[in-house]
Amino acid sequence: MTLPKPKAVIFDWDDTIIDSWGLSLEALNTALVAMGHAPWSDAEARRRAGPSARDLFQQMFGDRWQEADKIFFEKLTQMFSKHVPIHAHAEDVLKTLAGHKIYMAVVSNKRGPLLRTEAAHIKFDRYFGRIVGAGDATADKPDPAPVHLALHGSGIAAGADVWFIGDSHTDMLCAANARCTALLLETKPPPEEMLAKNPPLRRFRKHSDLMEFIKTCFT
Repeated sequence: MTLPKPKAVIFDWDDTIIDSWGLSLEALNTALVAMGHAPWSDAEARRRAGPSARDLFQQMFGDRWQEADKIFFEKLTQMFSKHVPIHAHAEDVLKTLAGHKIYMAVVSNKRGPLLRTEAAHIKFDRYFGRIVGAGDATADKPDPAPVHLALHGSGIAAGADVWFIGDSHTDMLCAANARCTALLLETKPPPEEMLAKNPPLRRFRKHSDLMEFIKTCFT
């Protein structure tokens, strides 16, 4: 299927740009165990991943959600302050798009201040017009509000010529809600049944595959 040449590309952050799955799952399980819950397996976490920590913990713990959130956030901050792991060839993708002067932004369900700190730490903030995290827009992914905020001021409206690149079913749903073109990076593929309602228009096994595809769009 032919994809429209992008006017803008929006990226998820965790497991799309940075390789954070293992650390994020460790922080999540630290919070779950502290709250008296069994830790999640990798498979269960992949199935249930997507909402912001705030939304997830509100669903699970009600009025006590802030206790779990504090534990999760402190553990996550501690681990990422030491090292922010980047996916191989992720920066090559960004450089390729930047070379073609494509507007880029981030839309993530990681809370905004931590997200921007990480981006600045690895000096990736220079690639993005906006970096939008949980709590920055009127609602978080999969609501389209953060997509519209990410494009604000760019002169580009959400539509088929805006690519949304992510690794989760939540990203694909967010792209559908914003009427953008959804592309899946299979860093940790979600269960197929969760992609069925909002399938990506194209899938890539690794970042180097995505980079080569992008090059063909501009030849």
